[in-house]
Amino acid sequence: MRFRDREDAGKHLARALMHYRKDHPLVLAIPRGGTEVGFEVAKALDADFDLLIARKLPFPDNPESGFGAIAEDGSLYIIPYYAQLLDPKLIEAIVEEQKREIVRRIERLRGGRPITPPEGRTIILVDDGIAMGSTMRAAVAFCRHRHAAKVVVAAPVAGPHTAAEFTEIADDVVILSTPPWFRAVAEAYENWYDVSDEEVLDIIRRWREFRGSD
Repeated sequence: MRFRDREDAGKHLARALMHYRKDHPLVLAIPRGGTEVGFEVAKALDADFDLLIARKLPFPDNPESGFGAIAEDGSLYIIPYYAQLLDPKLIEAIVEEQKREIVRRIERLRGGRPITPPEGRTIILVDDGIAMGSTMRAAVAFCRHRHAAKVVVAAPVAGPHTAAEFTEIADDVVILSTPPWFRAVAEAYENWYDVSDEEVLDIIRRWREFRGSD
């Protein structure tokens, strides 16, 4: 299954999540890539919508790949193999760097305000795809620490092994496509590009217009 773009993927994902509409869920998108997908899901489900800031912990010599992730409350996930392999001081330095980036993104993308409270609610965590799964794992941990009633992991695409792993830590997992030879999220999209801060802010403006608020 391929998607034209993130908007198309979001509309497909929303249809698969429609049974949650009655719960008045809170859709938390992981920016930047998950923002437009989450926007489409929240619109269709008449849900609340916000951004959950979580960051991959990148390898110093290969920033496109990571050994774990951290969420905005400090919830940390490190792939066990790399937790044993990497120098703890290196891990600590990279964690601190990503904490600073999280602070920047909260200020830039959410205007510095706290996240919409997830306590006691059905949370639908949305990204544009799940590769290694570290960022989504940190996001799930965030929701657990904040006492969400139910945590749903949702994405257009993921590897079958990764998708199966999330069934052990989330209350529900909704993945539209799990290609057996999955290599990269970008392969599921005809139009794939890096999303900028400005594009995220534009989506937030569109959300406010949709909900009739300023």
